[in-house]
Amino acid sequence: MLTWDMIYMYNQQNMEPLTETLNRERITNPLRSCEMELKPGLSAFVTGGGSGIGKALCLALGKKGIFVTVVDLSEEKGKEVASLVEKENAKFHSKLEFPSSIFIKCDVTNTRDIAAAFDKHLVTYGGLDICINSAGIADPTSFYKDETDGSSSWRRTININLIGVIDCTRLAIRTMQAAQKPGVIINIGSASGLYPMYGDPIYSGSKGGVVLFTRSLVPYKRQGIRVNVLCPEFVETELASEVDRRFIDLMGGFMPMELVVNGAFELIKDESKAGSCLWITNRRGMEYWPTPIEEAKYLVKPSQFKRRSSYPRQFSLQLPQTYEKIVVHTLSRNFRTATNIVRAPLGLPIKSHHILLKIIYAGVNASDVNFSSGRYFGGSEKEVASRLPFDAGFEAVGIIVALGDSVNDLKIGTPAAVMTFGGYSEFLMVHSKHVLPVERPDPEVVAMLTSGLTASIALAKAAQMESGKIVLVTAAAGGTGQFAVQLAKLAGNTVVATCGGKEKAALLKELGVDRVIDYKAEDVKTVLKEEFPKGIDIIYESVGGKMFNQCLNALAIYGRLVVIGMISQYQGADGWVPSNYTGLCEKILAKSQTVVGFFLIQYARLFQEHLDRLVHLFSSGKLKVTVDPKKFLGLKSVADAVEYLHSGRSVGKVVVCIDPTFSQQVAKL
Repeated sequence: MLTWDMIYMYNQQNMEPLTETLNRERITNPLRSCEMELKPGLSAFVTGGGSGIGKALCLALGKKGIFVTVVDLSEEKGKEVASLVEKENAKFHSKLEFPSSIFIKCDVTNTRDIAAAFDKHLVTYGGLDICINSAGIADPTSFYKDETDGSSSWRRTININLIGVIDCTRLAIRTMQAAQKPGVIINIGSASGLYPMYGDPIYSGSKGGVVLFTRSLVPYKRQGIRVNVLCPEFVETELASEVDRRFIDLMGGFMPMELVVNGAFELIKDESKAGSCLWITNRRGMEYWPTPIEEAKYLVKPSQFKRRSSYPRQFSLQLPQTYEKIVVHTLSRNFRTATNIVRAPLGLPIKSHHILLKIIYAGVNASDVNFSSGRYFGGSEKEVASRLPFDAGFEAVGIIVALGDSVNDLKIGTPAAVMTFGGYSEFLMVHSKHVLPVERPDPEVVAMLTSGLTASIALAKAAQMESGKIVLVTAAAGGTGQFAVQLAKLAGNTVVATCGGKEKAALLKELGVDRVIDYKAEDVKTVLKEEFPKGIDIIYESVGGKMFNQCLNALAIYGRLVVIGMISQYQGADGWVPSNYTGLCEKILAKSQTVVGFFLIQYARLFQEHLDRLVHLFSSGKLKVTVDPKKFLGLKSVADAVEYLHSGRSVGKVVVCIDPTFSQQVAKL
């Protein structure tokens, strides 16, 4: 059976893309313009609005000056919420000939009553901009022990949680169509609709139905009607009182209601969201489900259709017999002294299970100087020296130009990224297991590799980042810092960042950082002590030395400090000399703190998953990727690029264009 996702993929690949159709139709049909700005004068219809999430959303909408119809079975609670909304609305609407909020007593399982409620809303407010279906119940009674017809227990749970949502969605669509205006419908699902809840399988099943029902309504976007589903984990409401508190604690505790409201508002405001499922947890913050990797398991693969891409998938390239690359010929912290450019044979034919990558962009990293000094190989200096010469560079993106006999899951012409030694090279032969397929071989993708993956994986695994925390990122305007501040912000945290200089501070403010500390203008220690007296919950630290000490002293009780580097110590006169942090054990013991190291290469199993997530966030406009504007062209500029990075002048990711002529043929991601 074809799913809509398959049909949508077919439209994109083999016919006129649906997005082009939408853009054209918006010009001639006002109903098909689905922009949504939360502003006074809009109207919303909220079921289950008398308590819990529904109540919180009613009040949040009221604070925006939005007219609200509160629908609930409890007259007392519903009228109270409607009254509170009116008070909020009074700040925006001084004189109205109609109430800015009304209450309608209604059972969402009664189709006639709920239809009448929608009609009353339409008559009162002249249209319907937002519908939130929040009514829901839970009944952990064992359904298999029920000797009745189920009408008083599990069957009613299905009727309210699933059938009621379907019916209200149907009526909301009909109301929006009648008013000839675009609108947004948010169905409140649950994390237990994504993963099983063993204590209440009926509730879990009903919410799972809501998720897939909603995700199947993408076609209504063509009419300007977007239907999305919000799936929060445990929120402290009457409904959650049925769940064992010990289980809730194991899952990270109750989430702040503010995070749920922010999630709903994101789904309302973002016109690209239709059929989207936003999953919210304390552990991981806000993220869309399924992930690109999960989605790829059931979507028709693009290779089955003709691609409509400006990028040339088929091209002819005459492979040379030799190529140039940078090798480390002597151990030194001075990258320029340690390396030189050599010409080597291409080594055809390609080894079995290997691919040949034509490199277009390579990334520059602070740890290049650690690599050129042999720091990462271990053993004595004599043992490391015996490895000379060895290839330099950690990361690159390019095009697959040749395949080994046993490679059958990749194709010539496929853009790909690699994170193995040898990135500073015109060509690279690498085992296919190390290849990360990407959409385009652009510099932004390079930034997502070592820098982006370090931030994404370190915050998730080493920092165990939750929402509602204070997160400090040092050297935040650098390659990895820019990702760390944004991911922490997307997860619902207060973000503090350090940097040096006005230009870098301006960038961080654009990225949404709540407090930027420019150490050239302010004292970091003083700011942290005065403005964050209770300490910092999570610290993402890459500077080392004095900065590490200041961060450690600013760490809160139960705080976690993740060390991802120590750039201030890499090029010192004495080399990378271990620092003596006196009293470290006593400090972390006294406050139950954690100091944890993170080395990216040890998390290779997670590369593709987190890279897909970063690309998804970037493509959807949730993540900005800053590439330093200074141009470095060709292998001869690599040493300049490394020195530029260590000068402290760089803003964003420093990238070298290995093949400027080829990169000009490729558009931006």
